[in-house]
Amino acid sequence: MIDFSQDAAVGTILLIGASKGPGLAMAGELAKRQWHVVATVRGTARTKLHDLADEHGGRIEIETVDITQPDQIAALHDRLSGRSFDILFVNAGTANMKDETVADISADEFARVLVTNALSPMRVIEDLADLVRANGLIGVMSSGQGSITDNTSGRHEVYRSSKSALNQLMRSYAARHCDEARALLLMAPGWIRTDLGGPMAPIGVEESIPKVLDVIIGQQGKPGLQYLDRDGNTVHW
Repeated sequence: MIDFSQDAAVGTILLIGASKGPGLAMAGELAKRQWHVVATVRGTARTKLHDLADEHGGRIEIETVDITQPDQIAALHDRLSGRSFDILFVNAGTANMKDETVADISADEFARVLVTNALSPMRVIEDLADLVRANGLIGVMSSGQGSITDNTSGRHEVYRSSKSALNQLMRSYAARHCDEARALLLMAPGWIRTDLGGPMAPIGVEESIPKVLDVIIGQQGKPGLQYLDRDGNTVHW
């Protein structure tokens, strides 16, 4: 276990969902920026995050959690009890078949996507918020596809609905915690070339993630909820 008190890090972050894609890139970029990163994976198998941790000499600490399992979230909280983070950011999420509509999808698959993308991130926030310093930041990876206003093309409708639900739940959380100094952030990173985004996406993680992190880090000290893209622009709800 890393003793954060003994190292002059720029900041500390608890990053949920970092075994691949944007989460993995976030962990690596933050370590380069001299942050201490506690990053999570599902299960005990070795991942690219383990390789990354080996490269960064203790900057990255790995924890395990499946965010769809409330008992695992509670166990993670117990393991991290007594520690304090500048940022809690929930990146974990999933998708269904991209052209699958509500006319096609099974109830079980619809529930899987909504539970993973909307309910589970909020359970993480509810359970782990007390690990974030009083004027820190709590953020979650949303999507521009969660915007109802900007949905002029349809498509990806189940994924869209899960991110819209996440946005609404985060809005409710913000309303319940409006007297707190923490910054709250819904991050819309754009269409990125990942396993989730696919090979046709116009921008890779190496280009997008530094911008995403600039926005996240820059929102510290700004109480209230924002829904922003990687350039720091407000996304239409």
